[in-house]
Amino acid sequence: MNEDDLAGRIARVRTAIRAAAARVGRDPDTIVLVAASKGTSQVQVDAARQLGVTVFGENRVQEAYEKFAPPKPGDDLRRRGEVHLIGPLQTNKVKRAVGFFDLIHSVDRLDLAETIGREAARRSITQAVLVQVNISAEATKHGATPDATPSLVAAVRSLPNLSLLGLMAIPPPVDDPEAARPWFSLLRQLAVSLKLSRLSMGMSSDFEVAIEEGASWVRIGSALFGTRRILK
Repeated sequence: MNEDDLAGRIARVRTAIRAAAARVGRDPDTIVLVAASKGTSQVQVDAARQLGVTVFGENRVQEAYEKFAPPKPGDDLRRRGEVHLIGPLQTNKVKRAVGFFDLIHSVDRLDLAETIGREAARRSITQAVLVQVNISAEATKHGATPDATPSLVAAVRSLPNLSLLGLMAIPPPVDDPEAARPWFSLLRQLAVSLKLSRLSMGMSSDFEVAIEEGASWVRIGSALFGTRRILK
């Protein structure tokens, strides 16, 4: 994909975000475009950054380090823009993740939250996180069940070196974006019940519906970068 193609894709996604926000009377500036850069090249990431993309989402810690780590010790990580972890996090990768990612979207269990909290305390920092909810209780998906989410949220809130910003979910795959609406609505209702107002939900196929249902972060990959290489 050349830079003109990427520029067009970014413009179309931003236009769609603004239109979806307008339909429900939301301020589009409250919606963060997270460019899901898993499987993209460094060239694509750099081009997207030059075109004004400031927040990137990676699924794997190692791949994120390859693209977003500073070129030499002492360089400022902030110059790269924000980098979020939007994929699952194994406890053995926590040391590398804490402090590197601006936001971890995928805290899905207590032992992971506690490990992140200990590492953040060791570094004397506060790590921003989201609790991931398996909103449809699918056996193959990561995330706390809706019934278990309140206790996990309470536990995360009790950890002094974690800052809980909201909830994240990935609904079941659907052919029609409208079919995802009930899942987004359920996540919003759960967040409201827990006095949380920010939601990470919506991807390339359904982000407009997610915005209409209250998404704060939308994680967009193929709509920006096209077909990406498969990573095993």
